[in-house]
Amino acid sequence: MSAAQIFDLHGKVALVTGASSGLGLRFAECLAENGASVVLVARRVDRLTEVKARIEKAGGRAIAVEADVRDRAAMVAAFDAAEKAFGTVTILINNAGVVTAGRAVDLSEEEWRRVLSTNVDAVFYWAQEAARRMLAADVGGSIVNIASVIAFGVSKGVIAYATAKAAVVQITKGLALELAYKGIRVNAIAPGWIVTELNHDYLMSDKGQTLMKEIPIGRFGEERDLDGPLLLLVSDAGRFMTGATIVADGGQMVALRG
Repeated sequence: MSAAQIFDLHGKVALVTGASSGLGLRFAECLAENGASVVLVARRVDRLTEVKARIEKAGGRAIAVEADVRDRAAMVAAFDAAEKAFGTVTILINNAGVVTAGRAVDLSEEEWRRVLSTNVDAVFYWAQEAARRMLAADVGGSIVNIASVIAFGVSKGVIAYATAKAAVVQITKGLALELAYKGIRVNAIAPGWIVTELNHDYLMSDKGQTLMKEIPIGRFGEERDLDGPLLLLVSDAGRFMTGATIVADGGQMVALRG
């Protein structure tokens, strides 16, 4: 089988949360470029409309659905819209997330809950809904949760985010174990420092350049550096993989662990 065949996603329906910018936007475009029909989900409907237009201009198929991932009713509506437009979602990319920074002793209950409800609760509920629909339709599929290298080693000032991403890794393993028998694979990607629209200025600052020295490969990641792990996990190339977390960090974690 050729590489083009093994990574081909024609006939697949992919739903991407947090698809209005950054990694989510890149994931959506990558999936569409390889043949999937894509459901774009985020709160900023104006940005989603722009992404949809870009995908369609390139010859892909997409719909835009406005939703806060913490809203269970909006979640159900998003899957309903996907099924109406394209059929059962067979690829879910659980990408939406938020981060907060500050000392643990100063972290408010509201901020703690905001990070955990978005980065943990929503990840589980969207994966659960996707799995339920795949099971009802008697089709297999792939769920990819976006974790982080911070799941494996805590830095100062991001305790809520680190806790949430560690939970994402465990959610991935637990769902993989329970769903494998029905052909539903659940994996995760744990990126290191990837330059996006949101963190560009910080990573290009003097402090960011200091951080870059900790990365053995000698640079920050680019959004396209996650195309390979993504396509591996959602296509037939990764058909024997489930419960795995692929770390894509330029060797940073290896350097820290020794």
